[in-house]
Amino acid sequence: MQLIRDWFRRHFDNPQVIGLAVVLLAGLAGIIFLGNILAPVLASLVVAYLLEGIVRKLEYWGLPRLLAVTLVFVLFFAGLLLVFFALIPVLVNQITQLVDELPKILSTSQSLLMQLPSQYPQLFSEQQISDMIFAIRREALDWGQRVLTQFSFQSVVVVITMLVYLVLLPFLVFFFLKDKRALVNWVTQYLPRDRDLLATVWHDVDAQIGNYVRGKFLEILIVWAVTYITFSLLGLSFAMLLSLTVGLSVIIPYIGAAVVTVPVGLIAYFQFGFGPEFAWVMIAYAIIQALDGNVLVPILFSEVVNLHPVAIIVAILFFGGVWGFWGIFFAIPLATVIQAILKAWPSTDAGGDASAGDSGAAALGHEDQQPGLEQR
Repeated sequence: MQLIRDWFRRHFDNPQVIGLAVVLLAGLAGIIFLGNILAPVLASLVVAYLLEGIVRKLEYWGLPRLLAVTLVFVLFFAGLLLVFFALIPVLVNQITQLVDELPKILSTSQSLLMQLPSQYPQLFSEQQISDMIFAIRREALDWGQRVLTQFSFQSVVVVITMLVYLVLLPFLVFFFLKDKRALVNWVTQYLPRDRDLLATVWHDVDAQIGNYVRGKFLEILIVWAVTYITFSLLGLSFAMLLSLTVGLSVIIPYIGAAVVTVPVGLIAYFQFGFGPEFAWVMIAYAIIQALDGNVLVPILFSEVVNLHPVAIIVAILFFGGVWGFWGIFFAIPLATVIQAILKAWPSTDAGGDASAGDSGAAALGHEDQQPGLEQR
């Protein structure tokens, strides 16, 4: 017990550390208990982060903030609606075609499975393959029944959720951009007065999250467009649907690319078989993934703190389990928050305390230049 008290005294004797810990615990509790309720607010914050860089650029060129916010807001949502209404008919058409092709795909799959006993008699028997096909059919039937029984309720929920987002999201985004400074100052008045350490962490994390959101949005668009052009040139069916899936897969580093490889490979195989066209599709897909991971990501995320791949995967699993989709999307920024806290946490020796004090003073100096914790 004495050991625990000594450790607590060493690490939490500083009032700034206690204030930082309270803010972090309050934020974590909000994510866990209110994350789903506040999802429209969080989505609006993501879009506001995305547009803030353009607004600041227009302000730098001399436009008043209200005019810059209005111009960026109108252009962004007009472009979004244009893409949305142009994209939805194409996706619906390709999904309908895919559903129509499913019986043919399942029949071809069954024929391929029935050939395994003759090709690999030492590994598979006809009884094993028959049992496997029966189990797949039973699971597919059960899944279809569950979808049909839940479809009416889920469709109503989805429609209501979409309407809420369509109404609230533009409204919240506009006021987050327009009244950003006022909102930040309002939040800071409820924070501890002695917040040098908190300001140091915020200054580091705020820049990283903004860069991450804007970079991830650009990465999705670039990967989606390049993949669609490539698949269309190679004549692959469902090019728009598959390319959109590939683009969205970059939200989950490493895991997303591996998972999306399966539908791309299956569609290519059922369309071309094991031939040159199939090989070209898979080679092109591998090149796109390699360029994304080794060229595009370093360019777009050069200002984000580098994290080890193991740390990224652990963050995705942990925050995704706690917070669902938003936890997966913000896994890397949240991991950088933890890294920034560990880096700014005062050391127990004299040198560490002096270093923390210097960094806190520097952050406080920034605070004096710009009210609140606003560092963007």
